[in-house]
Amino acid sequence: MAAHKLQSITLHASDEAQTTRIASLLGKQMGAGDVALLDGSLAAGKTFFIRALVGALGSSEDVTSPTYTIANIYETPKAPVLHVDAYRLETAKEFYHLGLDDYFDNAICLIEWGTRIDGFFDAPLQIDIAFGDTDAERIFTLSSTDSRWAPVFANLEATLND
Repeated sequence: MAAHKLQSITLHASDEAQTTRIASLLGKQMGAGDVALLDGSLAAGKTFFIRALVGALGSSEDVTSPTYTIANIYETPKAPVLHVDAYRLETAKEFYHLGLDDYFDNAICLIEWGTRIDGFFDAPLQIDIAFGDTDAERIFTLSSTDSRWAPVFANLEATLND
């Protein structure tokens, strides 16, 4: 994994359809071994974003927040998706003790409340979701120090600005 300086993009979605488009475009560029940490206020849309991303990967499974189960696995044609809700975790050590390591190399890992396990992954994709000016608007800030994401960011910007 090549770590470099922090790179980021900010994307605006005026409604759920645009949020779904962003999640779908990102999902199509993700693969086994990719890790995305999602953060934002309660009801910002972390689970909605993951549901759209998993759907874009070809899963017809019902994607729900794993707040109480902590982790769900969804099968997709591309790779399994590990969906974790770290809200109830207090440290990266607690996350480690969940015993999910077997998924990290073979699945796409999407972790809600990712800052709760800060430092566990070397250079994950960070997705911060903020409320916009309307109830439906969201502002997505994607960032990482891993150069793997630079072409993904460029592709997202080019595709969404067309």
